[in-house]
Amino acid sequence: MKKKLVLKIGTSTLTNGTKLISRGKVEDIGRQILSLQDEYDIVLVSSGAIAAAKQYINIKDAGRLVESKQAMAAIGQPLLMRIYNEIFSDFGIRTAQCLMTYRDFENETSRQNTLNTINELIKYAYVPVINENDTTAVEEIILGDNDKLSALVAALIRADLLVLASDIDGVFDKNPHLHTDAKHITEIKNIEEARHLVEERDSGLGTGGMNSKLEAAIICRQANIETWIVNGAGNNFLTNALDGKIPCTKFKV
Repeated sequence: MKKKLVLKIGTSTLTNGTKLISRGKVEDIGRQILSLQDEYDIVLVSSGAIAAAKQYINIKDAGRLVESKQAMAAIGQPLLMRIYNEIFSDFGIRTAQCLMTYRDFENETSRQNTLNTINELIKYAYVPVINENDTTAVEEIILGDNDKLSALVAALIRADLLVLASDIDGVFDKNPHLHTDAKHITEIKNIEEARHLVEERDSGLGTGGMNSKLEAAIICRQANIETWIVNGAGNNFLTNALDGKIPCTKFKV
């Protein structure tokens, strides 16, 4: 029986250090999913709708400023899915879009319906691509960048592993962007004790900092699910992390 893996892709990973969606990074993700399909059923939780909208507006609507992030998300979400569909189809990977809010996890009927849908998609070899429904919910736009959502999804489907792809190798004893002598922490057992290590830095891209990743790890620990923070910048970041070839931080259960 295959293991279940939830992979969360943040905006900073999806844009690969730029302000626009990187098709090369989406290809990298698709190639890795293809290589892991025999061993894992993979659910993708993807940010990037607003970044996709900015890309479209830069090309099509120069001078027309859309100020509402919710409106930007509405513009960008189908564009983001089009990018996933176009590129993943080159690898023979079929995708399905699932837009959620936290209310979907609070109501038992909604929880069961959501679980049934995801399981059905997995059964027929579709990769669910999940994002916050930003047109009706604002919390993830303001803070979180889908970290919490990915943890709730992992707990709902009883995943074996949640991988948070970020722009950093994981947790350090101090912020490596501010301190050259920062030391990487490979394994964390007490998440609460790790909080004092967090020194946030605004990347200007996504909204999810290290604190939101710790919150996600706590949710998963309560469901007995291991959480990893992996740097998504390099090619094959997921397969390399699974093979122990690159550093990452593992929140053990």
